[in-house]
Amino acid sequence: MTSRIKRFAAASITTAVATLGVTVANPSPAAAAMTICYNTSQAPSYASIANQAASIWNNATSNLTLTANCGSNLRIYQITGGGSYAVRTSLGNGRVYIDTQQAQQYSPLRIMTHEIGHILGLPDNYNGNCAILMSGGSAGTSCTNPYPSSTEANRVTNLFAGTRSGAAERAADAGATIFQDSWPAAPATVG
Repeated sequence: MTSRIKRFAAASITTAVATLGVTVANPSPAAAAMTICYNTSQAPSYASIANQAASIWNNATSNLTLTANCGSNLRIYQITGGGSYAVRTSLGNGRVYIDTQQAQQYSPLRIMTHEIGHILGLPDNYNGNCAILMSGGSAGTSCTNPYPSSTEANRVTNLFAGTRSGAAERAADAGATIFQDSWPAAPATVG
């Protein structure tokens, strides 16, 4: 009877976690990895770029896996005008909007990786340094670096390792946070 209850409890937890779109790839607490499922159905032109950005984050972090079309923790949208931005609803969950006009000026892969960085808990860092992914558009249109710095990658790894402080955890998960203005607006066309 006890083993039946344990199996039922395990199945219930697995179902609940799967319903939320989050899976634990390795159940050992010290090396647990979180899978974030992203969906590109609303941005078909940017699906391959989202896959590249996911690969960059997967290689930069040790306890996080971004996987395409297994759920919808992260939804990616293609828009025209208004600028690229991210809306994080909680750590690892939210929406990324890629502006097609901006993606003609700036590296689309840098934009995508940067905006996903917001969903993963990173704030903007407008220092103009191309080596810092979260500097966004402040590094200029010639900057095409899509890779997070080791400091940025370590920050994301720590956020998903459960080693963050209570205050940092509450700040990262406190309601919807909108990250706009990472990229200067596309010049207006006259005519």
